[in-house]
Amino acid sequence: MAGVLDGVDQRTQLAGHNRFELLLFKLAGRQRFGINVFKVQEVIQCPSLTQIPNSHSVICGVAHLRGRTIPVLDLSMAIGLRPLPAEGVRYVIVTEYNRTVQGFLVSSVDRIINIGWAEVKGPPAGMGRGAYLTAVTEVDKELIEVIDVEKIMKEVIGGQEDASAEAIDSGISGAGDRVLVVDDSLVARNQVKRVCNQLGVECLLLKDGEEAWQHLCQLIDQGVDIARYYAMIISDVEMPRMDGYTLAIKIKQEPEMKNVYLILHTSLSGVFNSSMVQKVGANEFLAKFDPDSLVKTIQHQLQAYHEKYGLQQNGA
Repeated sequence: MAGVLDGVDQRTQLAGHNRFELLLFKLAGRQRFGINVFKVQEVIQCPSLTQIPNSHSVICGVAHLRGRTIPVLDLSMAIGLRPLPAEGVRYVIVTEYNRTVQGFLVSSVDRIINIGWAEVKGPPAGMGRGAYLTAVTEVDKELIEVIDVEKIMKEVIGGQEDASAEAIDSGISGAGDRVLVVDDSLVARNQVKRVCNQLGVECLLLKDGEEAWQHLCQLIDQGVDIARYYAMIISDVEMPRMDGYTLAIKIKQEPEMKNVYLILHTSLSGVFNSSMVQKVGANEFLAKFDPDSLVKTIQHQLQAYHEKYGLQQNGA
C-alpha cells in the first residue's frame, strides 16, 4: 500500500463538494468495509505486536512505529465478527480519531474510491452489524459498510463522558437555550447531548446534513429567525447524504440562516480542518471528543448569544 495516501493536497479539494474518498478493506470474510481516507495516516503490513496484560480483548497488542507506540485493535472482533487469524499476511490501518492515533487490524486492503456523500445512505434496519455502522454505499453492485469507529473507540478505549466541574463556568447557564446537533453516530450525538444537559441546554439531535437542512428550511418557511432560535449548530463533518462541509456552505449562503453560529465538531483531525472552516464559512472547528473543550466552546458562544439578544444568563 505504499503511496496509498499520496496526493492528499488534491483530496482536500473534494471537501465542500459533498464528496470524499473511501479506503476499502476486508475483515474476516468477503464483505468489504470502508473508512474515510482523511482519517487514515498510513497502511502497513502488520508488524510484531507487543502484548499488553489485562487489556481489552479487542486490542491485539501495541505496535512501535517511528518512535511512537500505538494500540492495534482487531476490527473484526470489535464489530462482533470472528477474530482475524494470527497467521498469514495482515495489515494495519493507522488512523487518527478523536485526538488519538491507533491501528485497526484488517485482513486485506482493496483500493480507494471517490464517491459522493449523496450516494451514501444510513444502514438498513435489521442489519446484524447495524449497531456498528454509520452508513452503507454500493460499489460494483456490492454493498460497502462504513463502520462507526466512534462507537468502537468508546467501547474499547473509553474516555471522559461528562465535562468536569472545573471546566464549567457557573455564571453562564444554558437554561432555555436551544442547540441543533447533527451527527450520524448515535454515540457522538449522545456525547454532545450529555454535555449540553450539564448546562441545561435543550438539544435537537439529527443524523445527517440533509435532515438538518430540511429541518432548517421548514423553520424558515414558518417565519423562524434561525440565529435567534438556535444559540448554535454543532455539526459533524463526515455524514451520509450531505456532509458537514456542504451543510455549512448551504447555511452560510442562505440569507435567512447565515448568522447562526456553526461549529464543526469532528473526529477528522489535522490542520486541514482549520483552513476548511474558513473555506466553508463555519465559525469554529472543534476536534472530538473532549467534553471539557466542548463545554467551554458552548459556554463561550452562549455568552455571546445572550449578549447579542439581550438575554439573561438563564436564557430568559
